[in-house]
Amino acid sequence: MTIFDTVPLDQLRRRTSEKWRHYPPDVLPLFVAEMDVLQPVPVVQAVTDAMRLGDTGYPSGTGYAEAMAAFAADRWDWAVDVAATRLVPDVMLGAVEVLRLVTDPGGAVVISPPVYPPFAAFVSYADRRLVNAPLGPDGRLDLESLDRAFGRATATGRRAAYLLCHPHNPTGTLHTPAELRAVGELAARHGVRVVADEIHAPLVLAPGSRFVPTTTQIPDAIALHSASKAFNLAGLRAAVAVPGPDAVDDLARLPAVVADGVTHLGALAQQTAYRESGAWLDEVLDGLRHNQRLVADLLATQVPTADWSPPEATYFAWIDLRAHEAVRAGADPARLALNRGRLALNPGPTFGVEGTGFVRLNLAASTATLTDAVARLAQALEDVATVS
Repeated sequence: MTIFDTVPLDQLRRRTSEKWRHYPPDVLPLFVAEMDVLQPVPVVQAVTDAMRLGDTGYPSGTGYAEAMAAFAADRWDWAVDVAATRLVPDVMLGAVEVLRLVTDPGGAVVISPPVYPPFAAFVSYADRRLVNAPLGPDGRLDLESLDRAFGRATATGRRAAYLLCHPHNPTGTLHTPAELRAVGELAARHGVRVVADEIHAPLVLAPGSRFVPTTTQIPDAIALHSASKAFNLAGLRAAVAVPGPDAVDDLARLPAVVADGVTHLGALAQQTAYRESGAWLDEVLDGLRHNQRLVADLLATQVPTADWSPPEATYFAWIDLRAHEAVRAGADPARLALNRGRLALNPGPTFGVEGTGFVRLNLAASTATLTDAVARLAQALEDVATVS
Protein backbone atom coordinates (compact mmCIF):
# COMPACT_ATOMS: atom_id res chain seq x y z
CA MET A 1 0.00 0.00 0.00
CA THR A 2 1.42 3.37 -1.07
CA ILE A 3 0.02 6.88 -0.84
CA PHE A 4 -1.32 6.38 -4.37
CA ASP A 5 -3.49 3.47 -3.20
CA THR A 6 -5.50 5.58 -0.75
CA VAL A 7 -7.96 7.29 -3.13
CA PRO A 8 -10.43 4.97 -4.91
CA LEU A 9 -10.86 5.34 -8.66
CA ASP A 10 -14.56 6.16 -8.33
CA GLN A 11 -13.64 9.07 -6.04
CA LEU A 12 -11.01 10.29 -8.51
CA ARG A 13 -13.58 10.24 -11.31
CA ARG A 14 -15.65 12.79 -9.38
CA ARG A 15 -12.92 15.37 -10.01
CA THR A 16 -13.66 17.96 -12.68
CA SER A 17 -10.12 18.80 -13.83
CA GLU A 18 -8.93 18.17 -17.39
CA LYS A 19 -7.50 14.78 -16.50
CA TRP A 20 -10.92 13.45 -15.59
CA ARG A 21 -13.11 15.36 -18.05
CA HIS A 22 -11.18 15.45 -21.34
CA TYR A 23 -12.11 11.87 -22.28
CA PRO A 24 -15.28 9.76 -21.81
CA PRO A 25 -15.66 7.83 -18.53
CA ASP A 26 -14.58 4.52 -20.07
CA VAL A 27 -11.09 5.91 -20.77
CA LEU A 28 -8.39 5.45 -18.14
CA PRO A 29 -6.50 8.78 -18.08
CA LEU A 30 -2.75 8.68 -17.49
CA PHE A 31 -1.70 11.68 -19.55
CA VAL A 32 -1.98 14.94 -17.61
CA ALA A 33 0.68 15.78 -15.00
CA GLU A 34 -1.70 15.43 -12.07
CA MET A 35 -1.25 12.96 -9.22
CA ASP A 36 -3.97 10.62 -7.99
CA VAL A 37 -3.56 11.65 -4.35
CA LEU A 38 -5.16 13.98 -1.86
CA GLN A 39 -3.20 17.14 -1.19
CA PRO A 40 -1.15 17.45 2.00
CA VAL A 41 -3.33 18.02 5.07
CA PRO A 42 -1.49 21.24 6.09
CA VAL A 43 -2.19 22.71 2.64
CA VAL A 44 -5.87 21.78 2.76
CA GLN A 45 -6.10 23.29 6.23
CA ALA A 46 -4.33 26.51 5.26
CA VAL A 47 -6.55 27.10 2.23
CA THR A 48 -9.69 26.16 4.17
CA ASP A 49 -8.79 28.53 7.01
CA ALA A 50 -8.15 31.34 4.54
CA MET A 51 -11.52 30.82 2.87
CA ARG A 52 -13.35 30.75 6.20
CA LEU A 53 -11.57 33.94 7.23
CA GLY A 54 -12.35 35.61 3.93
CA ASP A 55 -8.63 35.92 3.31
CA THR A 56 -8.89 35.95 -0.48
CA GLY A 57 -7.28 39.27 -1.33
CA TYR A 58 -3.96 40.04 -2.95
CA PRO A 59 -0.65 38.39 -1.98
CA SER A 60 1.77 40.33 0.19
CA GLY A 61 5.30 39.88 1.46
CA THR A 62 8.04 37.36 0.78
CA GLY A 63 6.60 34.37 2.65
CA TYR A 64 6.39 32.19 -0.44
CA ALA A 65 9.95 32.87 -1.56
CA GLU A 66 11.18 32.38 2.00
CA ALA A 67 9.46 29.00 2.19
CA MET A 68 10.93 27.94 -1.14
CA ALA A 69 14.38 29.03 0.03
CA ALA A 70 14.06 27.04 3.26
CA PHE A 71 13.00 23.96 1.28
CA ALA A 72 15.95 24.40 -1.11
CA ALA A 73 18.39 24.73 1.77
CA ASP A 74 17.06 21.60 3.45
CA ARG A 75 16.80 19.39 0.37
CA TRP A 76 19.65 20.61 -1.83
CA ASP A 77 21.94 22.74 0.40
CA TRP A 78 21.12 25.63 -1.90
CA ALA A 79 21.33 29.11 -0.40
CA VAL A 80 18.69 31.16 -2.22
CA ASP A 81 18.92 34.95 -1.89
CA VAL A 82 15.25 35.73 -1.20
CA ALA A 83 15.73 39.45 -1.85
CA ALA A 84 16.91 38.69 -5.38
CA THR A 85 13.96 36.45 -6.28
CA ARG A 86 10.75 37.53 -8.00
CA LEU A 87 7.27 36.03 -7.86
CA VAL A 88 5.67 34.99 -11.16
CA PRO A 89 2.22 33.50 -11.88
CA ASP A 90 3.57 30.05 -12.79
CA VAL A 91 6.68 28.48 -14.25
CA MET A 92 5.85 28.85 -17.95
CA LEU A 93 4.52 32.41 -17.73
CA GLY A 94 7.54 33.21 -15.62
CA ALA A 95 9.81 31.68 -18.25
CA VAL A 96 8.20 33.85 -20.91
CA GLU A 97 8.84 37.00 -18.89
CA VAL A 98 12.43 36.03 -18.18
CA LEU A 99 13.01 35.21 -21.85
CA ARG A 100 11.74 38.68 -22.71
CA LEU A 101 14.33 40.11 -20.32
CA VAL A 102 17.35 38.30 -21.73
CA THR A 103 16.50 38.04 -25.46
CA ASP A 104 15.39 40.41 -28.20
CA PRO A 105 12.04 40.35 -30.05
CA GLY A 106 12.43 37.93 -32.92
CA GLY A 107 15.51 36.45 -31.26
CA ALA A 108 16.04 32.73 -30.88
CA VAL A 109 15.30 30.38 -27.99
CA VAL A 110 16.92 26.94 -28.11
CA ILE A 111 15.12 23.89 -26.70
CA SER A 112 16.09 20.20 -26.50
CA PRO A 113 13.31 17.95 -27.78
CA PRO A 114 11.72 15.65 -26.96
CA VAL A 115 10.67 18.13 -24.32
CA TYR A 116 7.59 19.46 -22.51
CA PRO A 117 5.24 20.55 -25.34
CA PRO A 118 4.40 24.05 -23.99
CA PHE A 119 8.06 25.04 -24.44
CA ALA A 120 7.51 25.48 -28.17
CA ALA A 121 4.13 27.15 -27.74
CA PHE A 122 5.33 29.65 -25.14
CA VAL A 123 8.45 30.54 -27.12
CA SER A 124 6.17 31.45 -30.02
CA TYR A 125 3.89 33.36 -27.64
CA ALA A 126 6.91 35.37 -26.48
CA ASP A 127 7.58 36.38 -30.13
CA ARG A 128 10.82 34.43 -30.22
CA ARG A 129 12.18 32.05 -32.84
CA LEU A 130 12.55 28.37 -31.98
CA VAL A 131 15.82 26.50 -32.57
CA ASN A 132 16.02 22.79 -31.78
CA ALA A 133 18.99 21.00 -30.23
CA PRO A 134 17.64 17.46 -29.79
CA LEU A 135 18.75 15.20 -26.98
CA GLY A 136 21.28 12.53 -27.87
CA PRO A 137 20.31 8.90 -28.52
CA ASP A 138 21.00 8.22 -24.83
CA GLY A 139 18.35 10.76 -23.80
CA ARG A 140 20.94 13.17 -22.40
CA LEU A 141 21.99 16.65 -23.48
CA ASP A 142 23.96 16.56 -26.72
CA LEU A 143 26.70 19.19 -26.38
CA GLU A 144 27.64 19.11 -30.06
CA SER A 145 24.01 19.66 -31.01
CA LEU A 146 23.78 22.52 -28.51
CA ASP A 147 26.97 24.09 -29.87
CA ARG A 148 25.52 24.11 -33.39
CA ALA A 149 22.14 25.37 -32.19
CA PHE A 150 23.68 28.18 -30.16
CA GLY A 151 25.60 29.24 -33.26
CA ARG A 152 22.40 29.35 -35.32
CA ALA A 153 20.57 31.15 -32.52
CA THR A 154 23.05 34.02 -32.37
CA ALA A 155 23.82 34.26 -36.10
CA THR A 156 21.42 37.19 -36.58
CA GLY A 157 23.07 39.28 -33.87
CA ARG A 158 19.97 39.25 -31.66
CA ARG A 159 20.24 38.11 -28.05
CA ALA A 160 19.32 34.45 -27.62
CA ALA A 161 18.58 32.00 -24.79
CA TYR A 162 18.44 28.30 -24.00
CA LEU A 163 15.29 27.07 -22.26
CA LEU A 164 16.52 24.13 -20.22
CA CYS A 165 14.27 21.50 -18.62
CA HIS A 166 15.91 20.19 -15.42
CA PRO A 167 15.02 17.45 -14.56
CA HIS A 168 14.04 16.74 -18.14
CA ASN A 169 10.41 16.11 -19.03
CA PRO A 170 9.49 13.59 -20.50
CA THR A 171 12.65 11.48 -20.20
CA GLY A 172 13.20 11.93 -16.45
CA THR A 173 16.89 12.63 -17.06
CA LEU A 174 18.64 14.45 -14.22
CA HIS A 175 21.41 16.64 -15.62
CA THR A 176 24.74 16.29 -13.84
CA PRO A 177 26.78 19.21 -12.50
CA ALA A 178 29.37 18.52 -15.22
CA GLU A 179 26.71 18.66 -17.91
CA LEU A 180 25.31 21.90 -16.53
CA ARG A 181 28.78 23.47 -16.41
CA ALA A 182 29.44 22.35 -19.98
CA VAL A 183 26.16 23.95 -21.08
CA GLY A 184 27.15 27.13 -19.26
CA GLU A 185 30.53 27.21 -20.99
CA LEU A 186 28.93 26.77 -24.42
CA ALA A 187 26.33 29.41 -23.63
CA ALA A 188 28.99 31.89 -22.50
CA ARG A 189 31.05 31.25 -25.63
CA HIS A 190 28.08 32.02 -27.87
CA GLY A 191 26.51 34.76 -25.76
CA VAL A 192 23.42 32.67 -24.98
CA ARG A 193 21.55 32.99 -21.67
CA VAL A 194 20.21 29.93 -19.84
CA VAL A 195 16.68 29.91 -18.40
CA ALA A 196 15.84 26.73 -16.47
CA ASP A 197 12.44 25.18 -15.77
CA GLU A 198 13.13 23.29 -12.53
CA ILE A 199 9.55 22.47 -11.56
CA HIS A 200 10.30 18.75 -11.14
CA ALA A 201 13.34 19.35 -8.91
CA PRO A 202 11.76 17.83 -5.76
CA LEU A 203 10.92 14.60 -7.64
CA VAL A 204 14.32 12.88 -7.75
CA LEU A 205 13.86 9.14 -7.26
CA ALA A 206 17.09 7.27 -8.05
CA PRO A 207 19.10 6.21 -4.99
CA GLY A 208 22.21 8.31 -4.62
CA SER A 209 21.05 10.92 -7.11
CA ARG A 210 20.50 14.51 -6.11
CA PHE A 211 19.16 17.58 -7.82
CA VAL A 212 21.80 20.27 -8.42
CA PRO A 213 20.35 23.73 -9.15
CA THR A 214 21.31 25.17 -12.52
CA THR A 215 22.23 28.56 -11.08
CA THR A 216 24.90 26.98 -8.84
CA GLN A 217 26.71 25.80 -11.99
CA ILE A 218 25.82 28.60 -14.43
CA PRO A 219 26.11 31.91 -12.56
CA ASP A 220 24.18 34.03 -15.07
CA ALA A 221 21.28 31.56 -15.41
CA ILE A 222 17.78 32.20 -14.08
CA ALA A 223 15.67 29.31 -12.78
CA LEU A 224 11.93 28.92 -12.22
CA HIS A 225 10.64 26.94 -9.24
CA SER A 226 7.19 25.96 -8.01
CA ALA A 227 5.64 23.47 -5.61
CA SER A 228 2.80 22.77 -8.02
CA LYS A 229 4.07 19.50 -9.51
CA ALA A 230 5.66 17.89 -6.45
CA PHE A 231 2.73 18.71 -4.16
CA ASN A 232 -0.10 18.29 -6.70
CA LEU A 233 -1.15 21.94 -6.69
CA ALA A 234 -1.52 22.79 -10.38
CA GLY A 235 -4.86 24.46 -9.67
CA LEU A 236 -3.23 26.74 -7.07
CA ARG A 237 -0.46 28.22 -9.15
CA ALA A 238 2.46 30.33 -8.09
CA ALA A 239 6.16 30.28 -8.88
CA VAL A 240 9.38 32.03 -8.03
CA ALA A 241 12.19 33.10 -10.35
CA VAL A 242 15.65 32.65 -8.85
CA PRO A 243 18.70 34.33 -10.42
CA GLY A 244 22.25 33.10 -10.36
CA PRO A 245 24.75 35.50 -8.75
CA ASP A 246 25.55 37.09 -12.12
CA ALA A 247 21.88 37.47 -13.12
CA VAL A 248 20.56 39.41 -10.13
CA ASP A 249 20.51 42.72 -11.95
CA ASP A 250 18.74 41.17 -14.95
CA LEU A 251 15.93 39.72 -12.86
CA ALA A 252 15.61 43.00 -10.97
CA ARG A 253 14.38 44.51 -14.24
CA LEU A 254 11.34 42.21 -14.28
CA PRO A 255 8.27 44.49 -14.41
CA ALA A 256 6.41 44.59 -11.09
CA VAL A 257 3.15 43.97 -12.94
CA VAL A 258 4.23 40.37 -13.60
CA ALA A 259 3.70 39.51 -9.93
CA ASP A 260 0.10 40.72 -10.17
CA GLY A 261 -0.74 37.38 -11.75
CA VAL A 262 0.16 35.51 -8.55
CA THR A 263 -2.90 34.56 -6.51
CA HIS A 264 -2.93 34.84 -2.74
CA LEU A 265 -4.37 31.34 -2.23
CA GLY A 266 -1.85 29.85 -4.65
CA ALA A 267 1.07 31.43 -2.83
CA LEU A 268 -0.39 30.45 0.54
CA ALA A 269 -0.94 26.83 -0.53
CA GLN A 270 2.54 26.43 -1.98
CA GLN A 271 4.20 28.22 0.93
CA THR A 272 2.53 25.74 3.28
CA ALA A 273 3.55 22.81 1.08
CA TYR A 274 7.19 23.84 1.14
CA ARG A 275 7.24 24.49 4.88
CA GLU A 276 4.99 21.80 6.36
CA SER A 277 4.58 18.94 3.89
CA GLY A 278 7.99 17.33 3.63
CA ALA A 279 6.81 14.06 5.16
CA TRP A 280 3.95 13.91 2.62
CA LEU A 281 6.44 14.45 -0.22
CA ASP A 282 8.64 11.65 1.09
CA GLU A 283 5.63 9.31 0.97
CA VAL A 284 5.02 10.37 -2.62
CA LEU A 285 8.65 9.67 -3.53
CA ASP A 286 8.47 6.20 -1.95
CA GLY A 287 5.24 5.52 -3.83
CA LEU A 288 6.76 6.62 -7.12
CA ARG A 289 9.76 4.34 -6.62
CA HIS A 290 7.36 1.46 -6.02
CA ASN A 291 5.41 2.40 -9.14
CA GLN A 292 8.57 2.57 -11.25
CA ARG A 293 9.43 -0.99 -10.27
CA LEU A 294 5.86 -2.13 -10.81
CA VAL A 295 5.56 -0.70 -14.31
CA ALA A 296 9.02 -1.94 -15.31
CA ASP A 297 8.01 -5.47 -14.30
CA LEU A 298 4.60 -5.25 -15.98
CA LEU A 299 6.08 -3.98 -19.24
CA ALA A 300 8.76 -6.68 -19.24
CA THR A 301 6.16 -9.43 -18.99
CA GLN A 302 3.22 -7.97 -20.94
CA VAL A 303 4.80 -5.62 -23.52
CA PRO A 304 8.20 -7.20 -24.20
CA THR A 305 8.78 -4.95 -27.21
CA ALA A 306 8.70 -1.90 -24.93
CA ASP A 307 12.02 -0.30 -24.01
CA TRP A 308 11.95 1.57 -20.70
CA SER A 309 14.06 1.78 -17.58
CA PRO A 310 13.07 3.84 -14.54
CA PRO A 311 14.66 7.30 -14.82
CA GLU A 312 16.25 9.35 -12.09
CA ALA A 313 13.46 11.90 -11.70
CA THR A 314 9.85 12.99 -12.43
CA TYR A 315 6.73 10.85 -12.24
CA PHE A 316 6.65 9.88 -15.91
CA ALA A 317 7.50 6.78 -17.89
CA TRP A 318 8.80 7.70 -21.36
CA ILE A 319 8.22 4.38 -23.08
CA ASP A 320 9.87 3.48 -26.39
CA LEU A 321 7.55 1.30 -28.48
CA ARG A 322 9.39 1.65 -31.79
CA ALA A 323 10.30 -2.05 -31.80
CA HIS A 324 6.66 -3.11 -31.98
CA GLU A 325 5.69 -4.32 -35.45
CA ALA A 326 2.69 -2.00 -35.84
CA VAL A 327 4.68 1.04 -34.68
CA ARG A 328 7.51 0.19 -37.08
CA ALA A 329 4.84 0.17 -39.78
CA GLY A 330 3.84 3.73 -38.86
CA ALA A 331 1.10 3.31 -36.25
CA ASP A 332 0.92 5.83 -33.39
CA PRO A 333 1.04 3.81 -30.15
CA ALA A 334 -0.87 6.45 -28.18
CA ARG A 335 -3.69 6.34 -30.73
CA LEU A 336 -3.74 2.54 -30.56
CA ALA A 337 -3.86 2.69 -26.75
CA LEU A 338 -6.77 5.14 -26.84
CA ASN A 339 -8.82 3.59 -29.62
CA ARG A 340 -8.26 -0.07 -28.79
CA GLY A 341 -7.43 0.01 -25.09
CA ARG A 342 -9.36 3.07 -23.90
CA LEU A 343 -6.15 4.26 -22.28
CA ALA A 344 -5.11 7.92 -22.58
CA LEU A 345 -1.35 8.47 -22.79
CA ASN A 346 0.64 11.42 -24.11
CA PRO A 347 1.62 10.84 -27.76
CA GLY A 348 5.37 11.03 -28.23
CA PRO A 349 5.32 13.40 -31.24
CA THR A 350 3.70 16.15 -29.15
CA PHE A 351 7.12 16.46 -27.44
CA GLY A 352 8.82 16.86 -30.82
CA VAL A 353 9.34 14.67 -33.85
CA GLU A 354 12.04 12.89 -31.85
CA GLY A 355 9.24 11.39 -29.77
CA THR A 356 7.72 9.43 -32.65
CA GLY A 357 7.06 5.88 -31.49
CA PHE A 358 7.08 6.83 -27.80
CA VAL A 359 4.32 7.40 -25.25
CA ARG A 360 4.42 9.16 -21.88
CA LEU A 361 2.62 7.47 -19.00
CA ASN A 362 1.91 9.15 -15.66
CA LEU A 363 3.21 6.96 -12.82
CA ALA A 364 1.48 8.91 -10.04
CA ALA A 365 -1.43 6.49 -9.78
CA SER A 366 -2.50 3.45 -7.80
CA THR A 367 -1.16 -0.07 -8.18
CA ALA A 368 -4.53 -1.15 -9.58
CA THR A 369 -4.66 1.71 -12.09
CA LEU A 370 -1.13 1.12 -13.37
CA THR A 371 -1.71 -2.63 -13.60
CA ASP A 372 -4.88 -2.01 -15.60
CA ALA A 373 -3.08 0.56 -17.79
CA VAL A 374 -0.29 -1.79 -18.84
CA ALA A 375 -2.82 -4.55 -19.49
CA ARG A 376 -4.82 -2.18 -21.71
CA LEU A 377 -1.68 -1.14 -23.58
CA ALA A 378 -0.64 -4.76 -24.07
CA GLN A 379 -4.09 -5.70 -25.33
CA ALA A 380 -4.24 -2.73 -27.70
CA LEU A 381 -0.89 -3.64 -29.23
CA GLU A 382 -1.81 -7.33 -29.38
CA ASP A 383 -5.14 -6.54 -31.05
CA VAL A 384 -3.54 -4.50 -33.81
CA ALA A 385 -0.89 -7.19 -34.34
CA THR A 386 -3.66 -9.79 -34.67
CA VAL A 387 -5.64 -7.63 -37.11
CA SER A 388 -2.60 -6.88 -39.25
